[in-house]
Amino acid sequence: MLDDFLVRAALAGLGVALAAAPLGCFVVWRRMAYFGDATAHAAILGVAIALGLSVSVFAGALGVALLMALTVSALTARGYAMDTLLGVLAHSALAVGLVAVSLIDGIRIDLVAYLFGDILSVSRMDLAVIWTGAALVLAGLAWRWQALLTATLNSDLAYASGIDPKREQLVLTLALALVVAVAIKVVGVLLIAALLIIPAAAARPLAGTPERMALGAVLIASASALAGVWLSFLYDTPAGPSIVCCAGVAFALTGTVRAMGITNQ
Repeated sequence: MLDDFLVRAALAGLGVALAAAPLGCFVVWRRMAYFGDATAHAAILGVAIALGLSVSVFAGALGVALLMALTVSALTARGYAMDTLLGVLAHSALAVGLVAVSLIDGIRIDLVAYLFGDILSVSRMDLAVIWTGAALVLAGLAWRWQALLTATLNSDLAYASGIDPKREQLVLTLALALVVAVAIKVVGVLLIAALLIIPAAAARPLAGTPERMALGAVLIASASALAGVWLSFLYDTPAGPSIVCCAGVAFALTGTVRAMGITNQ
């Protein structure tokens, strides 16, 4: 069955959806959308480094994404303005990565595949990496769920409950870097933040509890991944953008439901 490229693409999309959707809820709750963008944009520099050193692209992307996430967290803690800092680092990392890729000799590189994803070309090894990464992210979120929620709600309440908000921020940082690394093949660095944010935002109007919102985000992200892959196959459209478009449609539908006066239950 795995010899069928369409099945491999569907499985890759589901794996990334399972990891990105619940993490995306925390990104939405903490208003970390730009943080996710900066981490994702930095991954293209990791791709360039990995290709230049002839090592795993996943390892390069993960390392640089994690370095970017930790750098942003450290500088923010020292009083730098978050929006300005993220704007500078995100676009600088993307520009440096693109320049570095262009300077690599002897290697043919499809930049579009890294920028917007190439889910229809995933291999068995890619699937193993994606699902291993998804399992690690889900395990980490399940382990720290209540602590993460408390730290997200109120840092003073977290301290009173014996929870260190900085430690929980580090957990999210690690999870975000891992999702970025595994999602490059599926949606590319320019659309990873969209896959994190849109399903969570779409689930928000219909969910009365954090757990329901996370579950709704998983369902929406999974359906968007499958629908995007199928539309890409039928109409020969880019798979990554097709997935994000489907998630955008879901967001519009749930927003319409909310506008019609159907409240969270």
